[in-house]
Amino acid sequence: MHGTPDPNADDTPASGTQRTDGFLPLASYGALGDGRSVALSGADGAIDWWCVPAIDSLPLFDRLLDADEGGTFALTPEGPFRTTRCYRRDSNVLETTFHTPTGVARLTESLNSGHAGRLPWAELARRLEGIEGSVRFRLHIVFSHQSGSASPYRSTIDRFTVFHVRHVIGLLLHSDTVTCTREDGGITGHVTLRAGERAVVAIVAGEDEPLVVPPIDAIDARIDLSDQAWRNWTAAITYDGPRRDAFVRSALALKLLVYSPSGAIAAAATTSLPEKIGGAKNYDYRYAWVRDAGYTIKAFLAVGAQAEAKAGFTWLLRQYRHHGPAVCYRLDGGLVGDVEERDVPGYRNTGPVVVGNLATRQHQHGIFGDIFGTAWYFVDNGNILDTRSANLLAELADEAADRWRQKDAGIWELPQSEHYTFSKISCWQALARAVELADRGQLPTMCRDRWARERDRIETWINEHCWSEARQAYVMFPGSTALDAAMAMAVRLRFGNDDRMRGTLRAIDAALGAGPFHYRYSGMEAEEGCFIACSFWIAEAWALLGDSDHAERALDALTPSLDRGVGVYTEMIDPRTDDFLGNMPQGLSHLALIALLESLDALRRGIADPPGNGQRQRAGALPPSPATPG
Repeated sequence: MHGTPDPNADDTPASGTQRTDGFLPLASYGALGDGRSVALSGADGAIDWWCVPAIDSLPLFDRLLDADEGGTFALTPEGPFRTTRCYRRDSNVLETTFHTPTGVARLTESLNSGHAGRLPWAELARRLEGIEGSVRFRLHIVFSHQSGSASPYRSTIDRFTVFHVRHVIGLLLHSDTVTCTREDGGITGHVTLRAGERAVVAIVAGEDEPLVVPPIDAIDARIDLSDQAWRNWTAAITYDGPRRDAFVRSALALKLLVYSPSGAIAAAATTSLPEKIGGAKNYDYRYAWVRDAGYTIKAFLAVGAQAEAKAGFTWLLRQYRHHGPAVCYRLDGGLVGDVEERDVPGYRNTGPVVVGNLATRQHQHGIFGDIFGTAWYFVDNGNILDTRSANLLAELADEAADRWRQKDAGIWELPQSEHYTFSKISCWQALARAVELADRGQLPTMCRDRWARERDRIETWINEHCWSEARQAYVMFPGSTALDAAMAMAVRLRFGNDDRMRGTLRAIDAALGAGPFHYRYSGMEAEEGCFIACSFWIAEAWALLGDSDHAERALDALTPSLDRGVGVYTEMIDPRTDDFLGNMPQGLSHLALIALLESLDALRRGIADPPGNGQRQRAGALPPSPATPG
């Protein structure tokens, strides 16, 4: 998998700087973040996505979705060039080296933090340094018109030229060697760098708030301060397996998705990046899904990031308490709004571009398993539940026990409700973990025996109704012949019979596999790319079933296609072209890799049951149900 090269060593080739119809390949982007927002920087020196001040705000730069009229912040050499790029080791500070006929220069980029953590303003800093010869850069900034809802303009306040885009107020600050011309809609300029020279260009911005004007030298110094802060964070990661670089890079990608003002964890930092070019599956993922947040909290516990795990878990429980169980929530709390389409062409002219998500209206049984899985991981790592949270979880266990017989929308948020097999397993997981938590004194025990009986009824029901002798696999729902790659996660949850799970994995691989990758469920090859997390889940399942060699081979096969950029993964990949598809950075892709590497490392060290996965005994603290096959 992708490592993080040492900046003092030879750079790793970038994915390319050629645009198709004005769009870069998604693998050409790196991500920058400050605990509140995320910017995407292309290999050609253009920042084509940045929502200010938060991940789910309106964009200040959005050429990612509108090649002709979208906003961008480009620092690009004049004339031909090629680039190499990498993150600084153990950091989310990104370095791009430009090689031109006249010289070599390096661009270092950061969404800056300060000595005390996240700054109370947005500070996007870009440092240019001359390495060899001479390189002339063109500065080109266009501010987003935000789907026609904003007309950017400039004003003069004191001695500063200030830009305004609706509620966002900002400044372009730069070294004296940079010459600029400011217009209402944007800024143009130039700077020439020779070996040993440097220049800094930065945007400082806020939303309906007084604006700080830092000295350019202070902004420059905060690039290295931010780099050190990232390194300090990763220094606490104890994983030391053979793929540590990939493990750390994915942990850093997940850290970018933490919305620090609340503790919420975004599913991704973008909206409407298509799951298939020319298709119609475009969604807004800039919200906190219970599923993704729960898995991410587990990943943070795995990397030793207790503060982020605690903040995320506390935030989830608070949303449950105030708004009831829901599939996803806004980053600042509350339910996600209805879907609204924007008048924007979309990435590679694939629309619609949307804000909001319909998943908030659905019921998915998975939310029960996800919250109890998170609670179990939290407790299993040596932490404790408070009385109010314990009582809330007990109420949710009662609800899972009551509702498991109902149909739901399933893990994939489908429009047709069914008795989805994995949804039933999620209810089983919730009750199995609830029993275990009660046995450890973490939950009230009044309904413990009832939870245990319902847990066993669910397991019996699944084995009687969802197993197909013909396919030798668990099908997607009773009466169906369709397969669901999410069933691979049942192994991690310690559900079912190992032989049946091996049969299910073999059937999934045969029916849903496309090279080393996998589609989510039957029939998706016509509608979307392969879902990156699914292939990691399947590899992890083989490892947990005792076939680590199979898992290692699968991981090795995935590496060439995924290891083409700087280590930032999207949701999907086209198995024919290896083009990245879907929103990015996609938390689910990165945390699935972390879970796989954690399981492989635990097995390598001789730990039969990797930490946080519950007891090996399938039904939790009680003996397995007599009705369970095998």
